[in-house]
Amino acid sequence: MKKILIFLSFTLLWGCKEQSKETAETPTIEVSQKEVQKPTNTFGIVIHGGAGTILKENMTPEKETAYKAKLEEAIRVGHTILKNGGTSLEAIEKTINILENSPLFNAGKGAVFTNEGTNELDASIMDGSTLNAGAVAGVSTVKNPINLAKEVMLNSPHVLLSGKGADQFAAERGLEIVDPKYFYTENRMKALQKVKNAPDHPDAKSATSFYDPIIKDSKFGTVGCAALDKHGNLAAGTSTGGMTNKKWNRIGDSPIIGAGTYANNATCAVSSTGWGEYFIRGMVAYDISAMMEYKGVSLQEAASEVIQKKLTKLGGTGGIVAIDNQGNVSMEFNTAGMYRATMNANDELTIGIYKE
Repeated sequence: MKKILIFLSFTLLWGCKEQSKETAETPTIEVSQKEVQKPTNTFGIVIHGGAGTILKENMTPEKETAYKAKLEEAIRVGHTILKNGGTSLEAIEKTINILENSPLFNAGKGAVFTNEGTNELDASIMDGSTLNAGAVAGVSTVKNPINLAKEVMLNSPHVLLSGKGADQFAAERGLEIVDPKYFYTENRMKALQKVKNAPDHPDAKSATSFYDPIIKDSKFGTVGCAALDKHGNLAAGTSTGGMTNKKWNRIGDSPIIGAGTYANNATCAVSSTGWGEYFIRGMVAYDISAMMEYKGVSLQEAASEVIQKKLTKLGGTGGIVAIDNQGNVSMEFNTAGMYRATMNANDELTIGIYKE
């Protein structure tokens, strides 16, 4: 009997040790996520067409009308998709397509020129329900870079593709490919020549040397969109031609997830526009989301803190558009103006250009 008891005791002790060892080797990880209260039948969309020294005295009535008309056209496309029960991702893509196809904005057709007289386009998109994202940088033959960013997100194992590889992937996925000449516009070429011909400006030094508002703000024409659909899902997207006279395949914040674009159903969706180097250093889009998540502040409080204080303190200029998981919108910028528009579930449309 004594031997049996000893054996049983040994067996129980050994089993406990093995179980303890197994538990130590394979710990259980519990990820706690704040439950999001999805608003019923609420949706909304907000867009930007770039921020910078946009002053009414420098704008002709005809040009102002053209910008407002294109902003309205774009946002109504996305709003209609959302109103009919479409996804935020679809609304982002189709809305940005309208802006990419317009020569008014520094994206797609209206992309600015590099130092070599070429066009290098960047874009990114993010799904707030899964945190899945896709981005492209330095593409030169894709008519709509935002479409390619979405393809990268949905049909590749990657997040960011660049240059020839990104163009090749676009062709393989059957996206619309264009001759690089498609992106040529006379006013963008004149802007490049103006930079290069500026006094005391050997080879224009770089695109970060500014000589007048037109040149200074040529990198601020980035377009972007953030949306909340009826299913409670957020998404954001951004597309740009980058900086006039950029060299060495420079890449800004637009294709950088967390800097130019970010979306998370737990908080908000954000698209940025401005001096990309500063937006990258400040991880501006993610920082707004993080402040909401960790400090419990509202979207507007977070956006104001990041754009008006953190970004400004760094020396960065620009702005963001964002929407939270309840449909609240922010259009925050620290420049003289930002092309922007928003539309809610009540069909209320707001369009702005200048600082009010």
